[in-house]
Amino acid sequence: MPETIETILSRRSIRQFKEEEAVEDKDIKTILETARWAPSGLNNQPWKFIVIKNKETMKELADCTHYSKVILNAPLLIAVYLDTETMYNKTKDIQAIGASIQNMLLACCDLGLGAVWLGEILNQEDKVNLILNCPDTVELMAVLAIGKPAENGKETSRKELEQIIYNEKYGEKY
Repeated sequence: MPETIETILSRRSIRQFKEEEAVEDKDIKTILETARWAPSGLNNQPWKFIVIKNKETMKELADCTHYSKVILNAPLLIAVYLDTETMYNKTKDIQAIGASIQNMLLACCDLGLGAVWLGEILNQEDKVNLILNCPDTVELMAVLAIGKPAENGKETSRKELEQIIYNEKYGEKY
């Protein structure tokens, strides 16, 4: 099986990281490099990223989510934002940000790192924005927790293809 497909099929969300093992700066740059090469409509690249390694900042962010243990255990967080000043179509731009996040998750997997996409923290966007000193021109999309995996990730299942694909028209079996 081709390497890219193998990475996609084997990637799992990792919520537990090895303590005191930092993510190297070269790996952080690689992760962010893959993010910026995601496709975007009109090549507008509507994303901004905040790299967070400071434990005090992480403690403040942990108070903004039910997944505080994940945040406190991670040596690295990347907050992902939509830059509303470069946005031209909100739906398309949010899809582009989803692609950039997926690129980062796959890069982490290839680098031997674990990562999880935290979306629940969006419920406390105003608090997160205050902590990270964000202007009104950006909108929080997610926070990624990244580190050396201390677990393999849970085995998950997927719906069968027959349950999710149709032939030519909705409802017609493929």
